[in-house]
Parts: sequence; structure tokens; C-alpha cells
Amino acid sequence: MDCQTLTSGLMVVDEVTSPHNLYRERTRDLVHYPPNFSFDAALAINRSSAALRRLSLHLLFQNVLFEVKPAMIFPKHSLLVLPFLLFPIPELRANETRADSTSESQPNIILVMADDQGWGDVGYNGHPFVQTPELDAMARAGFVFDRFYAAAPVCSPTRASVMTGRSPIRTKVTNHGRYMRPHEQTIAESLKDAGYVTGIFGKVHLGSGQPDSPCNPSGMGFDEWVIGLNYFDNDPYLSRNGKIEHRQGKGSVLAMDDALEFLQQHQQGEQPMFAVVWFPSPHDPHQEVPEGPSLYDGEKQAGYYREITLLDQQLGRLRRELKRMEIADDTILWYCSDNGGLNAATSGGRQRKGSIYEGGLRIPSIIEWPARKISGRTAVPAWTCDIYPTLLAMAGIQSTPPHPLDGIDIRDIIAGKTAKRSKPLGFWHKFQQGQSTYSDRIQKAIMEKQQAGAPLPHDEPRIRKDVDEFPQFSEDVATGHAAWTNWPWKLHRINGKTYELYNLADDPMEATDLSGAPEQQARLKRMQKELNSWMRSVVRSLNGDDYAGLHATEKTKRCPPSCDGRSQSS
Repeated sequence: MDCQTLTSGLMVVDEVTSPHNLYRERTRDLVHYPPNFSFDAALAINRSSAALRRLSLHLLFQNVLFEVKPAMIFPKHSLLVLPFLLFPIPELRANETRADSTSESQPNIILVMADDQGWGDVGYNGHPFVQTPELDAMARAGFVFDRFYAAAPVCSPTRASVMTGRSPIRTKVTNHGRYMRPHEQTIAESLKDAGYVTGIFGKVHLGSGQPDSPCNPSGMGFDEWVIGLNYFDNDPYLSRNGKIEHRQGKGSVLAMDDALEFLQQHQQGEQPMFAVVWFPSPHDPHQEVPEGPSLYDGEKQAGYYREITLLDQQLGRLRRELKRMEIADDTILWYCSDNGGLNAATSGGRQRKGSIYEGGLRIPSIIEWPARKISGRTAVPAWTCDIYPTLLAMAGIQSTPPHPLDGIDIRDIIAGKTAKRSKPLGFWHKFQQGQSTYSDRIQKAIMEKQQAGAPLPHDEPRIRKDVDEFPQFSEDVATGHAAWTNWPWKLHRINGKTYELYNLADDPMEATDLSGAPEQQARLKRMQKELNSWMRSVVRSLNGDDYAGLHATEKTKRCPPSCDGRSQSS
């Protein structure tokens, strides 16, 4: 933990990160605020330490009484003294250490994600007309996953899985538009704790873009960020570290502009770089067009494919700039999509986005690391939950996650040392309904209030949404569509009652249900037991069991109607 006990009653803390609303709301009757205390100044001191954010949450949930002193308002990296009155604070974060203490030994890491690009919507997987020369070149130079899966068939949950290595329902991201709990340990926090400078650019769709929210990218571990709350197209409203800007240009080009600026700014620094570029393309309404002559005129879904070519062009910009900066060799570049595509015919399986069948989950994915000469192709299944543990291992960071992971380190699969996955994949969709998030509309309204100097908060309901609530779901709940893939077998459970069983090696389109076959009854029962056990563990995580004492005062709360699985408008 980023703190050191100095005397019996004092604890010196190197950074303050908890947003002021958390203190106002959770400790209104516990903490004595001096008249001249500035919450915004405290927030601005820094937002960097994942450990202390969780320490603050722990203090609040355990009702620790402490007094905030006016002397706490210092410049960044000053020391802060808190009376430590009740009990020792347990370690609440992953224990990360570098395998090598020199930053030169650690690679830069860049994650790039498309929004709604299907497995077959690339040239290297045989699409009949879409032009993706940059992805095709990356596939030739790098390592291709033929069976790479999104953790969910829609956007927000998959993004949470990348951030945490966990099934998104564990993190409270049960569907699109749901906020990820700030209690989670993210890949950005783990890399930041290991010395990385961190930035995220593009569509996030996991929380807030306001500066005083624990659910903004700062709360997720990012030093710098320029984001939309959901998809965006031309001339978007984007939040730059909490200040809303009306930008001119194509959304995907702007996202790459911001990412390249971040890389150029920090390339000569002492810290390795971690950058996340999450394109808003090719999500509808498909208003962006690539450079050059008009493409795909007369083809069905032409706008969708134009945006795929546009993001391909932006990926090419990134790869060329990495070479120009002479950092390409020791940069891990990992590309994928967030869910299945919009065209079932090229989805690589049955159905498309929104479905737990193969077409809704199977996505393109390539990893490139020239210094390690990673190349080849595998049909061994992997998924977005594997990104977190694999990248930490590649960076030489020894980590003990504070919460159970669903992903695994897949370096041996990439190296060709194994042809079998060691852990099944669990999927679950429509546990709850999604929540609408109109990025431009929301951020434009906040920008106008910021420019007018309106009093804070500017959009209070969206600062933290329901992340402090811990409605207690029964472990028997089986709402929605779940699946359990233990290659080559995949078991579906639909609304808790209907089961389907497929052999994906023989039946990749999931056309022949074998759940009634007499010779498969032992396998069916075994996989039903495994899936049920996994689903119950996911519900326990959603209920807050993974956070130890963090939510103790919340467990007695009853679930209001808006939390019982029905849709909440937003």
C-alpha cells in the first residue's frame, strides 16, 4: 500500500485520489470539513494511486472517523497526515512488482479496439470486398487469433473485461451503458503502479467524463484522456481530462490524433507508455468516410464497411508513427473488436452482434511485438478477459489480483507451446437491460454549463450512477442467455431453463443441438454443473463479495425496482 505507518496514531499518505462527491455523500455526518477545505483542489492534487482510492473507499465503508485538516491541500506529491484511529487497514490492491526495475526493460503497450467489427469483416479473413490493407499487413507481421471472443456481445461489458480480466457482470457492467464499479482493479492501475504513464482515447462507455467522478478514466487509472461516453461520429463533443470540447473532424481520426499526441509527448520520457485507443467506428450511424475515392457504392451496409476502412487507415497511421519514433520494436500492439459485427453473413458463426451464439462473440484479433518476433496463427480459443493477465506477464509484472479473474495468461498459446486452453470461457448476456447513453447530447450540455461557470455538479445523476449500490441478487438467478465453452463443446443456457449443446469443431454454425443425444448426457450434466457454478460465482461478485469489507454497510440495502433486472432509462 502507498502509505507508511510512522507512529501509533499517524499515517502518512503520498497521494489523495478520492473524488469529493464520495466524501460528501458517504461521510457527511462523519468527517468534519473545515470551511476553507477545497474538494476540487483535493481532487486535482492527483488521481493516480489505485491503492489509495480503495483505501479511501475502505475507510468510508467501515465508518472510520477522521478529521480532514486544511493542511491537506498541498501541491501534487506532497505528504498528507491522517489520524489513524481505529484499526489497521488491510491490503486491498494487487501486489504488483516489476520483474526488472529498469523502465527500458518494459515494453510500451497499445490496445486498439473497433466498435462492432465482425470476425469476417477484414481482408485477412477473406472478406469479398472490404479493404483493410493495414490490418492485413499487421496479420502477416504479427500473431492472429482465429477464435478470439468478446466477453459479451455488446460494447460496455466487453470493455470492462479488457480493463479487469473479469466477466463484466462481476464488475457491475451487466449490459451497455452500465458504469463499472471503481472498486475494480484495472489494467491501467496495475501498469501505472508498475511505472507506466497511461492514456485512453476514443469511446469508453464505462462511466463518466466529468472531473469529479470516481467513474471517469482517472478513477480507472489513466493519467490523460480524451473520450466520448459512447459512440460518436463527425464533429463530436469529447471530454479532455474532464473539460468538454467541441472538436471538428472525423471521430476515429480525432481519437488517433489524441493517441499519437500522447505517444509523441511521452516517447522521450523515463516511463514506458500504455495507451488505449477505442475507435467509435464502425458503429452506426456510419457518417464517417475514409480518405480517397468513394468506396463500396451499391454494396449493402456500405457505410459500415467504409468506416472499417477508415479505422484501418488510422491503424496504419499508428504503426507508421511507431516506426518513425523508433519505438515500434519494443511496443506490444493488440487489436480487436468489442463484439460481433453487424453482418451475420460475415460474422464467423451463427447470428451477429447482440447474440451469445458464435457470430455475436467471435471477433478479429491480432497481437504484434516485433522485438519478440511474435508471429503465426492459432485456433485455440482466447478472449478479451485474457488481455489483462497476458499483458502484465509480458511486461514482467508480478501480480496477485485482488479479485478473481476469468482470464488467463495465454503466452504459451501465442508461443505455440500448448494447443489447448486451460480454462473454459463463460458468457452471460441480458442479466439486466442496457441503459441509453447519448454521448454528444450529454457532453454538449455539460460543456455549456462549464463555459457559463454554472455551479457544480453539472450532471449529478451521471457522476457515479448506482456504483455505490449493492442490491443482493439470489445466486439462483439465471435471467438472460449464458454459455459455457470448453472447447470444442459449447453449452447454452437460455433463461435458466432451456439448454443447447454444440460441438463447435464439427458444427461451427451451432446448427445441430446435441443436448438430447443419449451419448452426450454425461457431458451435458457435467457442463451444466460447471456453468451453474460459474454463474453463481458471478452473482456473488456482483453482490460485492469480492470487495471484502469495502461494502459492508451496503449489504443490508434492499434492491429497488430499478435494480431487479428491468431497464433503467438514462
